[in-house]
This record gives sequence, structure tokens and C-alpha cells, in this order.
Amino acid sequence: MSGRALLPVASGREAFALLRALLGDVRRPALVGVLALLGATIAGLAVPALLGVLVDVVVDGTGAGAVTAPVLGLVAAAIAQALLTAVGARQTAVAGETVLARLRERVVDRALALPEARVEAAGVGDLVSRVGNDVETVSGGIRDVLPSLIRAGLLVVLTVVGLAALDWRLALAACAALPLEAVGVHGYLRRVVPLYARVRVAEGERTQRLVGALGAARTVRALGLREPRMAEVDAASRAVADLALEASRRQAYRLWTAVNGAELVGLSAVLVVGFLLVRSGDVTVGAATAAALYFHRAFDPVAELLLLVDQVQQAATALTRLAGVARLPAPAAPRADGRGDGSVVIAGVGHEHVPGRAVLADVALDVAPGERVAVVGESGAGKTTLARIVAGSLTPTRGDVVLGGVPVAAARRGKDMALVTQEVHVFAGPLAADLRLAAPEATEQELHDALALVGADGWASALPDGLETVVGDGGHALTALQAQQLALARLVLRGAPVVVLDEATAEAGSAGARVLERAARAVLDGRTALVVAHRLTQARTADRIVVLDAGRVVEVGDHDALLAADGRYAALWSAWSAPRDELRR
Repeated sequence: MSGRALLPVASGREAFALLRALLGDVRRPALVGVLALLGATIAGLAVPALLGVLVDVVVDGTGAGAVTAPVLGLVAAAIAQALLTAVGARQTAVAGETVLARLRERVVDRALALPEARVEAAGVGDLVSRVGNDVETVSGGIRDVLPSLIRAGLLVVLTVVGLAALDWRLALAACAALPLEAVGVHGYLRRVVPLYARVRVAEGERTQRLVGALGAARTVRALGLREPRMAEVDAASRAVADLALEASRRQAYRLWTAVNGAELVGLSAVLVVGFLLVRSGDVTVGAATAAALYFHRAFDPVAELLLLVDQVQQAATALTRLAGVARLPAPAAPRADGRGDGSVVIAGVGHEHVPGRAVLADVALDVAPGERVAVVGESGAGKTTLARIVAGSLTPTRGDVVLGGVPVAAARRGKDMALVTQEVHVFAGPLAADLRLAAPEATEQELHDALALVGADGWASALPDGLETVVGDGGHALTALQAQQLALARLVLRGAPVVVLDEATAEAGSAGARVLERAARAVLDGRTALVVAHRLTQARTADRIVVLDAGRVVEVGDHDALLAADGRYAALWSAWSAPRDELRR
């Protein structure tokens, strides 16, 4: 296992409290479901009693006419049990799936609000396994296990009541099975359940290895690293399999030995006591038969309950992992008074990715509404770190960022800020749907206008199905230039007053970069912008230039003033422009 700082895991009590809060307005269908299952259980318990009546009819030789009523009762009980079971299963599934949907939405909401550094520290695999494997496990528990658990539990309780109604000594005999069951369940809970938590962690590690291998597929092939990467994935997969097999082996040893032994002891005790009671005349043969049938009928639910302990524990483990994310602090609410004025205040911001190694130190900057500020500096100066902090995707170690008068987290949650980086994701689906992620209500004309502003309307209109052409994975492949234009068009549709561009025009080659720079200038017109400049031509047209060196602001001014000052910016400009100017690159 890796030493990653995994995302939090809730306690059982915290997970239950969260479920109770999420139940909300579906308590009624949940109650209806439980009552229907109770009715189905009572109808099922009528069967052994009616069979006992039939036995007594045969023993007493009453005649064929006496059989009619018990037989009709058996038919009615079977029909009632089937109908009520269906209603109960459906209503509990409605309540359960509603709660699960709310839980899933809350987990995704909290996950999307997590700082990137926190997700990176835990590993993407941990998060993916929670919203994937864990959700599937909990869903299976709600859909399949919950109705069975309720039905089996009710049947066991009511069977004990039925046995006691026949004769208290029969109920006491049935209790002979309890010690073996208790020992088996205790050993199972103590030795097997902890393995499930380890299996979930191992699954997260395996997912992390798979995501890393697939994400770096090109690099792996280029460097001939297929074998070592496959070995890592294989080792992680084997760790999951070994833990799962160990849990299964312990389950068979601890649980099923106790189940089978308890059934033998309990049924034998009921039969012996029933025989003695019949011989003494305290109960009829039919009653003793009903008691044996009750126990035999109840023992399947008992075994089911013990088996369900296994599935419940898996679901509970998955639930605590989901609840651990769902219980994280709610993301900052968007401002209630509309968008801010576009101002940016960076106050004493410092950051350390690793304690003791400052990436930024006491950065302070005020950006006026509508002002365009370029951030330049050598590689490692802290430009991207500053951009991520201003965009709200990274929480600084110290200091604050305020956008339009509100903390950056609230601005990010609303529509005050937008970030575009050189790593652009094209979502799978129609191009129009990809664009509308930024503005769900946008009309087709607004989509075309946004594309036209960034110089993309030509190629977008020429696609086989226009804006309805499927792009992304499995669809029409977009070039790096087109993907960046798409990201800029989404920025236009979002309409945020503050924009952070982190080398967003640096990935399309020199000719494409000039196209993107023109598009970026059009998009940024009238907006406050913080631009991490990859090419110093981007800085030249900015209202102000901020020069970072070793995480500190060393110069601030416009292009001409900084060149005339013959300082750090002048040295950067000189090194960039000659002899490796943009045309030569």
C-alpha cells in the first residue's frame, strides 16, 4: 500500500446520521415498504400453522370436507405474501435509491469542491473507487439486501412468537441454536469485517495504478515502460484478489460452520421436545409438525441474515467511505447579490507544497476591474501556483484572495471567475452540449456567436453534423488548437468578470498560438484577467506586468517601463527575443 493521505472515512454513527438526514421526504414510502413486508411475513407464517391443521385433520380422520378451508387459506396466504412482498420490495427500493441518489450527488458535489492538492495527495484512484465501486456496492445493498434483510428479520422475530404461541417449551428448544450462531458471528465480525475495509483501500490503490497507466499510455509506449507499469497494475490487482480471497475463506470457516451446526442442533432440539410433548399429550401432532416447520422455515431467513451480514458489512464499509467525502464542509455558497465588480485582491499570499519549501512568499497585488495583468518569470518562479490560487483550485498556505469583494471560494462557486489552462478536456457528446456546460440555457445563435468570437465558427459549422457532431472520446477528434478554442468559447458563454489564463495559448504551435492569442484578446476585452504568459508577446499587450522570481514579486509595471528599467523583465525579454525569437522557434 502507498503512503497516500486518503480521503476521510466516516464512522458508522456518522454514516447513519447522514442517511437519516438524506431520508427526508421519502420516509413515507420507506414506512409503507416495511409495513408491506411485515404483512408478507405474517402471511408466510400462516402456512406452517395451516399445514399443522391439515395434519390434525388427517390424524383425526375428520373427512375430506374439513380440508377445504385450510387449503383455501394456504392459497390466500401465498397470494397475499407474493403481492405484499412485491409492494414492500418496490417501496423500500424507491426510498433507498432516492437516498442513494442524494448521497451520490452530495459526494460528487463535495469532491468537485475539493482543492486539487487534496485530491492529488489522496490519488485520483481513491476518489474514483468511491464514486464507482463504493456507490455500486451501496446500491446493491439498498436494492437487493435491504428488502431481504427486513423480511428475514421480521420472519425470525415472528417465528419465535409463533413457536411460543404453540408452546413456550418449543420456543426454548429452538433457542439451542443461538450459542453456535453467536460464536460464529462474533468470530466473523472480529476477523473478517476488518478485511473489507482493507479490500476497499486496495481497490482504490488498484484504480490509481490503472488510471496512472492509462493516462500515461503514450509515454509508456514511447519509453518502453510497458512491463514495469503492467507489473505495478498486476501487483495492485493481486493485492485486492488476495485480500478478497482471504475474506471469503474466513467467512466460510467462521460463518458457515456455525450456520450448519446451529441448524442441526436447533432442529434436533425442536423435534425431540415436540415428540416428548406429543407423547405427554400437551400438544397435538399437528402443532408439533407446525413447530418443526416454523423452525425449518425460519432457519433459511436466519442463514440469510447471517449471510447478509457479509453483504451488509461490505455495503457499510463502502457507505462510510462515501459518507467520509459527503460530510466534508459544504463548498462556499455563491454570492447572493449577483456578480462582483471584477476586482482582484491578493493579500500576503504564500504557499508551500512541501513544508519548509516556499513556492510563493508574501505576494500582494490589487487588480482593478477590467485590468489585464500578465505574470511572467522563469520556470519554477511560481506563476502556475499563483494562477491556481487566484482561480480557487489551490488553497494557499497563508494569505487571502478576494474576487469582487467575496472570498475566492464563493466566487468560484458562482460565476465570478473562470479558469482556462493549457490542459483542456473535451467532454464526450455533441459539441453543443459541450459548450452548454458553461451556459445550459444558451441558444444556438449564442453558441455560434461565442465560437465566432474565438475564430472557431468556421470549422465548427463544417463538422458533419454541425454543432450536433459528437466530439471527445469515441467521436470526432479535435485538434489541440480547436480544443483550446472550444475552452475559450465556453469562457465567453460563462460570462465571468474575472478570468485566469494559465498558458492557455501555448499548446498549438507557433501559428496556432497566434490564432489563440487573438482569440484570447477578444475574449478578455472588458474582463479582469490574470494571464500566465508563456510568450512575452502576451505580456507586451497587458496593462501591467508582474515579474515573479523565486516566488516573490520583484517588478511591476508596463512593458515599456520595465524594459527601460533594465531589470529582471528586461533580462527575460532579451533572453527570449534573441537569438531564439518566436519565428525561429
